[in-house]
Amino acid sequence: MTGKRSRAAGPTPGSPADQASEADPHEVARSIVLRQLTMAPRSRKQLAEKLAERDVPADVAAAVLDRFEEVQLIDDAEFARMWVRSRSQTRALARGALKRELADKGIDGEIAEEALNQLTPEDELESARELIRRKIRPDWNLGDRLVRDKHIRRLVAMLARKGYPPSMAFRVVNEELDAPQEAWD
Repeated sequence: MTGKRSRAAGPTPGSPADQASEADPHEVARSIVLRQLTMAPRSRKQLAEKLAERDVPADVAAAVLDRFEEVQLIDDAEFARMWVRSRSQTRALARGALKRELADKGIDGEIAEEALNQLTPEDELESARELIRRKIRPDWNLGDRLVRDKHIRRLVAMLARKGYPPSMAFRVVNEELDAPQEAWD
């Protein structure tokens, strides 16, 4: 072993969580939450899971998380809005995929819908078109029905993995394949 500690193995050396067993569990929990929030924005569920991994008592975790929400260092609605903006732009994910990702992070219901409402149907459609345009190659022999069908299946499947509805995926793929080749560049 190299002597390095893994993050999952326990608290950071020198932190309150790494000190003797008499460390105040509230201080340990606060330290863990602060460290997690400095790395990246997190939902309350993600932070609760991290505290549970570190064996922080449930009542202490709830109290610490409540306090962080009270002072607005944890805000699931803001987290959801930021997540939707970021993932829709960087990964070109559609509402369906974003909704699943938010649910995995403990964000659902009204908060998720409010965050997803940032994306208009027009934004989603344009994002799908851009994805397809980047994938189409001018050397494809689209006159051959078997080749065209193969590319349609692959492009529709790619859009489906990104959460686009099948009807939109088929429509966009067919429209883009029928567009003049100059539009693909």
